[in-house]
Amino acid sequence: MRILHLYKTHLPDTYGGVPQFIDQLARGVTLRGHAVDVLFPSRHRSLRASTVENYTNHPVPLHLEVASTSISLSVFKKFTELADNADVIHYHFPWPLMDLVHLMALSSKPSVVTYHSDVVRQRLGLRLYRPLMKRFLDSVDRIVATSPNYCATSETLRSYASKTRAIPIGLDQSTYPQPPASVIEKWRARVGDQFFLFVGGLRYYKGLHILLQAVNGTDIPVVIVGKGPVERALHGQAKRHGLSNVQLLGELPDEDKFALLTLCLAFVFPSHLRSEAFGISLLEGAMYGKPMISAEIGTGTTFINIDRQTGLVVPPSDANALKRAMIYLTEHPVLAKCMGQNARLRYEKRFTADLMVQRYLDLYDEMLGESRRGEGHNIEAQTP
Repeated sequence: MRILHLYKTHLPDTYGGVPQFIDQLARGVTLRGHAVDVLFPSRHRSLRASTVENYTNHPVPLHLEVASTSISLSVFKKFTELADNADVIHYHFPWPLMDLVHLMALSSKPSVVTYHSDVVRQRLGLRLYRPLMKRFLDSVDRIVATSPNYCATSETLRSYASKTRAIPIGLDQSTYPQPPASVIEKWRARVGDQFFLFVGGLRYYKGLHILLQAVNGTDIPVVIVGKGPVERALHGQAKRHGLSNVQLLGELPDEDKFALLTLCLAFVFPSHLRSEAFGISLLEGAMYGKPMISAEIGTGTTFINIDRQTGLVVPPSDANALKRAMIYLTEHPVLAKCMGQNARLRYEKRFTADLMVQRYLDLYDEMLGESRRGEGHNIEAQTP
């Protein structure tokens, strides 16, 4: 079969969670003999289709960005062209322009949307967007949430329970670079091996200001890897409070990032708002066998991290609780190691890319079967 993905951005324009997910799924599907196209607006000058890991990227010009929404007029025509050759169309929510593309194209192909997150921050915009969102979600054949937790806590998804499935995001560790021993030792000399690590985009919902509050006045070492809109504010907060135990390293090459993940005592993930719908970097921590600290926000973070089994779960926006959790793991190294081993076992049982890919292929097959039966019924009804 041939699968067409549509989203507002993709690799290499951005390395956020949704593009990483699309990449992992596309790789796995093509390895099983199917074809995958990924259509997305791009700010790069080169807009030629290119093959990446056996799937095909189709960038179109990005004309404008408004409130985190990519605008591209070119996507309408290109979508119609690619959808004609597709067997299944796979959307990634939220992206309001995508809803318009789907509704205007009037495609009869089976369609599924992976529901990555509620619209959380843009409350005024949501009021204007809700009618379009409802028409879009009404019209797709299936909706997939990335965790059962999100299915249970999303008011929007409750309205579509009959056609919603939970398929957790999975990762293929073989696609991750193995850092050389020399790189690991370089970082060990610089940061040691008893630090708490955060990796990800530095965004408003990541709760990193809460993390800095938690370690203020302590000697708990924290390493933060990533860049984003709140980076300058975090540097300012660290400087004002003299947080010499916090290192903000910015964006790093993958081998450095995964060397730090290999070394760290634990992975800390203080996201405090529902905009953090899953947490791929948290899952990377589990994949590397690290105990985790996260907050209970009713999303996939607490599906990845089970309190007292794979790590510790604290209330959101509670710096004192976060500090206590970090101190607890520091003072109980044997238990912390056991939690990390449990995290790795949970990854192997529930979060591998193979498992994710098979579940999506089963879903695609199910939709195609329904579509063919529907076509057969229509033919019979038209026969005189």
